[in-house]
Amino acid sequence: MDYTKLKRRSSYPFETIGVAVAFSPRLEALLAEAKIISDAFGGQLLLMHIGERTRTKEARLDETIRKLHIDENKTRVIWHEGNAVDTLLELCKLNIVDLLIVGAMQKENMLRYYLGSVARKISRKAKCSVLLLSQPNKDGTRFRKIIVNGVENAKTVHTINTAVYFGKHLKAKDITVATEVQQDGLAMAMVRESTAGEAQKMKKELTEEELNKVQAIVTNVSEREGIEIFQKQIKGKPGFAIRQFAENRKADLLVINSPDLKYGIMDRIFTHDMEYILENLPTNVLIVHSRVSE
Repeated sequence: MDYTKLKRRSSYPFETIGVAVAFSPRLEALLAEAKIISDAFGGQLLLMHIGERTRTKEARLDETIRKLHIDENKTRVIWHEGNAVDTLLELCKLNIVDLLIVGAMQKENMLRYYLGSVARKISRKAKCSVLLLSQPNKDGTRFRKIIVNGVENAKTVHTINTAVYFGKHLKAKDITVATEVQQDGLAMAMVRESTAGEAQKMKKELTEEELNKVQAIVTNVSEREGIEIFQKQIKGKPGFAIRQFAENRKADLLVINSPDLKYGIMDRIFTHDMEYILENLPTNVLIVHSRVSE
């Protein structure tokens, strides 16, 4: 396999859409969502099950595919045994998957969280974009309210572009780009013997500087016709603030950058950034892997 095809590959269009198939009670709902999404993008569906292939499983999957009227000419099924995460991600590389759809629990118990669930491990290690569906719906999720994390990062413009692409195809009305401003950072910038007036002025300047950075990103967003993009500044710890904002706004989708670093057990013990979101999903989450740094 020539993995150079993956480097610098755009995060969209979603031409090949993979689905992590688990034979849980939510199988039908997950495949129903995948069908709607693949139909919207005109993509190929790749259904992947990591585990033993049995007649019972085959019969259930075939029945579900027929029931949902999934186009078998645009669908492939792969059965493979091995480590759930590593095998699934290797299959995504081999088949040039652009978007991987995974069912995920909104909140995990402590034991399962620290051991690391399949969905969370995939989110941290995937080299393609990942859509975590916290509550897959047989009738399909209505992605009307989309929130994007507008963190200052080279990836963010690609993430916003991907969110607009996703929103246009799934009939979203608007997108809010929310920028997190950590209160501690503002406080430290104002402790140098500033008067109350000077501190207020500095705070205003820092706020405006952050807003201008986001505005510059939004201005460069392509193919935004038909979708209005709003900006919002929120205060709090990175990751935690955006999670609360998405939850309070009852967002249908939260879109974030893929992680810059590999996460270990210490990152999950000392929660930060992306881990705040993964430990307790506020809604469905799209993690955009733009490959700009590869």
